[in-house]
Amino acid sequence: MLCRVAMPDLPPGRRPLSPGSRAGLGAAVVLLAIVSAVELSDGRKADFVGLLAAVPFLAAVFAFWPAVLAAGVLAAIVGMVFVGMAGPLTVSGGVNIVGILLATGIAIAVAMLRERQADKIAELQRLAAVAQQAVLRPLGPQVGALAVAGRYISATAAADIGGDLYEALDTPYGVRIIIGDVRGKGLDAVRLASIVLGSYRHVAYERADLKSMVTDLDRAVARSVGDEDFVTAALVEERGGTLTIVNCGHPAPLLLRRGKVIPLEPPSPAPPLGFMPEVKPRVERLEPGDRLLLFTDGLGEARRDGEFFPTADRAWRLLGHGTVGDGLASLETALVDWVHGRLEDDIALVLLEYAGPDDGATVPMPSWEVGAAGS
Repeated sequence: MLCRVAMPDLPPGRRPLSPGSRAGLGAAVVLLAIVSAVELSDGRKADFVGLLAAVPFLAAVFAFWPAVLAAGVLAAIVGMVFVGMAGPLTVSGGVNIVGILLATGIAIAVAMLRERQADKIAELQRLAAVAQQAVLRPLGPQVGALAVAGRYISATAAADIGGDLYEALDTPYGVRIIIGDVRGKGLDAVRLASIVLGSYRHVAYERADLKSMVTDLDRAVARSVGDEDFVTAALVEERGGTLTIVNCGHPAPLLLRRGKVIPLEPPSPAPPLGFMPEVKPRVERLEPGDRLLLFTDGLGEARRDGEFFPTADRAWRLLGHGTVGDGLASLETALVDWVHGRLEDDIALVLLEYAGPDDGATVPMPSWEVGAAGS
């Protein structure tokens, strides 16, 4: 589920002023007041009226064009007052007034062009968000023997939407989960995320082991990206109480067990998808009540004043209570509070809980996983 907030539709000219717009208008008013004070202190002369031409340009940096027009008209009126106070209209005074009006027209054009570009960017972001919502399906609440919850936390500081992805499927080979992060931002990142998820939703039902799935996903990525593009990913499989993880350059999942937080680092590092990773599985035997947190690197990069969010130290306290959905809600609240509401990157989170073996037929564990579990 995406967490972006939709802005209400407003009629033209009725858009709310952002903090930047208010700052721009405030600076324009301050400049107008300074020039007026200088003119008043200079007596009946109008030597500094030309400086008022900067007022609409200052407003145009941030404000919408009606506000720029208002600032320009106000500057022109103030300028005419000072020119009139100086006596009969002179060529210099007339040129200054015309200059203010001309500057106002240019500033309005600049503001309108900036607004048009901002609207295009906003539309692209909206389309990217819609595409991402179509790509990321809701998870859980139950997939096989696992309680599952997923959460997508959108960045507030980034200009583009990210390519974070996740999926959980109940397959003939057990419950399989993927979490990944596409290099880059914007529609291209969403497109590649959709390719990875589309391939995953196919091979998860077709391949008997995770190594073969990684090979298929790597080919799908390599066919769709350039030489410098890649996708970090972690694939997880729960089969009869056995947890198998393969990691392709992704942050290690965290296992929460009896009050402890255990990073499940891979036996050896492997590059991301797109770089032909040779993965080695990590196998763990699950206990009832175990929880597993999967996340993208936006969580590891969240910080305030240079201090990173202490995920491992606070994971059990935040994630070990209530349902898995409650745990992710607590983590998001603590994270947003830590960074004072400003995240630099999108974050995908998946939290799993193993309740114990079910009463149904168990899926046999393949021989290569048995060997890995015993090593």
